[in-house]
Amino acid sequence: MDYIREYETARLLIEDTLQEEFLKPGLEEAMRYSLLAGGKRVRPVLTLKFCEAAGGEPSEALRLGCAVEMLHTYSLIHDDLPAMDNDDLRRGLPTNHKVYGECTAILAGDALQSAAFRTASEAGLRFRYPEAGLEAVRFFSEAAGERGMCLGQYGDTTVPESERTADVLSEINDLKTGALLKAACVLGVLASKGMRSVDAGCIKAAETYGIYLGRAFQIRDDMLDCLSTETELGKPVGSDKENGKATYMSLLGREKCEELVFEYTERAKLALKSANWAGSTGFLDFLADELAKRSS
Repeated sequence: MDYIREYETARLLIEDTLQEEFLKPGLEEAMRYSLLAGGKRVRPVLTLKFCEAAGGEPSEALRLGCAVEMLHTYSLIHDDLPAMDNDDLRRGLPTNHKVYGECTAILAGDALQSAAFRTASEAGLRFRYPEAGLEAVRFFSEAAGERGMCLGQYGDTTVPESERTADVLSEINDLKTGALLKAACVLGVLASKGMRSVDAGCIKAAETYGIYLGRAFQIRDDMLDCLSTETELGKPVGSDKENGKATYMSLLGREKCEELVFEYTERAKLALKSANWAGSTGFLDFLADELAKRSS
């Protein structure tokens, strides 16, 4: 199978749908600026492809995938704010608060979060089995709030550097990064479940895949902050080291980080074998391997 072409097809489907959102001037312009600023769309692609693996059509998961990307974009806008990471660049462009001001950036993030839940709810209303839609919104909510991303961000901003072991970093990043990646996978399965019977083991397999993919993803991120360039990443590099921030690279070194990325990637792929999938999981294996060796 031509998995690169599959990825691009799914990405363009997401991209074309997002292009139709937030067309008004003012607040919606600021929302649209960050939402359409590029990126690989990994999370919504996962949603579409997990739906397909669970026996569905990518189109059935499209609105849930867009909701995931809206939530992800909100988190990036807030993450870049002066009170958080205080970054000037994101995906090679000035960050939202640098273009529109801090107040508008906060509101744009807030509005994108709200829009994400509206979009996810509307998606669920179209399901043949609406209980799957309710389950999707519940899982999405847990990933976003005080049990997921927000708690992870809180830990990242409050845990002293002297207390950050590799295990503590994993606890933080399982929430800050992993929660939404896990949700993206599970929402794809639930999109299929909204239209047909799905093996019960698929949701647990998707969760486990998402957890380990998130760990590998974050470690690779830490490596790229040391090994890549601003041009490749589209954002400043080396800032963690300059700020004395504990990362997997500073705590474990490059060789151990490479070992863990490989280990977690293999665990993610192994998790898929624990369920009975109506479709193929080959693309999901491919994507895990691609993310493990990415350069941006």
